[in-house]
Amino acid sequence: MVEVTGIDHIYISVSDLTASEAFYNAVLRDVLGFRQNRFELAADLHVQYYNRHFGYVLRPAKSGPVHDNYAPGLHHLCFRVHTIADVQTAARELAERGISCTAPALYPDYAPDYWATFLYDPDGIRLEITNYRQERQWRHDHWDDQPA
Repeated sequence: MVEVTGIDHIYISVSDLTASEAFYNAVLRDVLGFRQNRFELAADLHVQYYNRHFGYVLRPAKSGPVHDNYAPGLHHLCFRVHTIADVQTAARELAERGISCTAPALYPDYAPDYWATFLYDPDGIRLEITNYRQERQWRHDHWDDQPA
């Protein structure tokens, strides 16, 4: 069996590359520490954000309506940070940059230590920032000890 070790990249089609780049510069580059570059593919400008773990690429949309989180397909993307304090810091720094997000809060229905803030990109894609919860850490550290 081949083990997937992570997500390599995510491509997002955007209706306005300039507006989306400004939004993601604030969220991914300035607050979450991603690096950024640009490249052309099939004559279309792409904006790539990346960290040590994966890439997040914006490309121009060719057609279609604004994203609907409850239509078939993507519901939301969640970025994990290390601590609850990191969630709180991210929310504060987003607000300081004019990015609307929910107040960081505990969501005990999800997990006893689940803290998150939620926001929407310019095309309506729901984004979340959450902490690295104990259950996820345990699953990672004890993977081989768990039944399949």
